[in-house]
Amino acid sequence: MKFLLNGYLADNFDPSAVDEKMASEIHTFNAELEAAGALFFACGLYPIEHSKTLIAQSDGSIMETDGPYIETKEHVGGLLIIEAANLEEAMVWARKGAKINRMPLEIRPIFFQEE
Repeated sequence: MKFLLNGYLADNFDPSAVDEKMASEIHTFNAELEAAGALFFACGLYPIEHSKTLIAQSDGSIMETDGPYIETKEHVGGLLIIEAANLEEAMVWARKGAKINRMPLEIRPIFFQEE
């Protein structure tokens, strides 16, 4: 099974708050996931001012807006896609990631059928 782990940041998050120690711990965590065969994909995202949302309209046109679809005080700051046997195994990785990143971390199974 594949699981999506979304890390959330406050809209006013200051990237300079990520010190060398935290960056090193994040890279070590990703390397550990990779060594265990659990890492499928990982990345950080640019701040929300670089985002656009496209919404299909009933007339077939596309409405484009700046920023994320939903206005909140937090946004997705990074994501991982991991492979795990089940939710319990994925939660072990998610707990470790949340502790290292010190941010809320959402975990969700991916509805995915391999062919």
